Amino acid sequence: MNHRLAAAPLLIAALVAACSSGSSSPAPTTAPVTAPPSVAASTAPSTAPSMAASAAPSASGAAASTGSGGGYGSYNSGSSASPAPGGNGSIALTTTSLGSVLVGPTGMTLYVFMPDTSTSSACNGTCAATWPPLSGSLPSLGAGLNASDFGTITRADGTTQVSFHGHPLYYYSGDQAPGDTKGQGIGTKWYVVGSDGNPIK
Repeated sequence: MNHRLAAAPLLIAALVAACSSGSSSPAPTTAPVTAPPSVAASTAPSTAPSMAASAAPSASGAAASTGSGGGYGSYNSGSSASPAPGGNGSIALTTTSLGSVLVGPTGMTLYVFMPDTSTSSACNGTCAATWPPLSGSLPSLGAGLNASDFGTITRADGTTQVSFHGHPLYYYSGDQAPGDTKGQGIGTKWYVVGSDGNPIK
């Protein structure tokens, strides 16, 4: 009996010690998870405004050249070239300082070359560059002119040239505007031509 009483305080002391020393283990702290920075940020492609500018068509109002001689060359019946100012697209008669003379569809003065014949031209090569022939088929005619007075010849290069009363017709490259007659009398071989087909000298 005494043995149990002596042991009782020891048992109580052990229990108290156990209670006081048995502190509960703290809950483990969980470090917050840091999400990695986003490396997949999608950049939406910016839509650039359309840069396609519509090109305005350039008006090609320039008249096509009618042949050699600075635009005073041969008349081609198949050409879409417009007549020069003063021209009406027809062979016509116009009044100049030399009287009423023949002009071509371009409005420029026409000439005859005295060495020519009714069937051939004596002006070829460099001569034809200075004196471009009125070539092609017979164009329309203005007032006072008859188709029966006109014809054509075949030139040395195979092209066709218009003639009037048997005279092959030419422009002069030195004339710059309708009404010019700067080729008149050159070499005493070149002359403007009147309504009757005769050279005006």
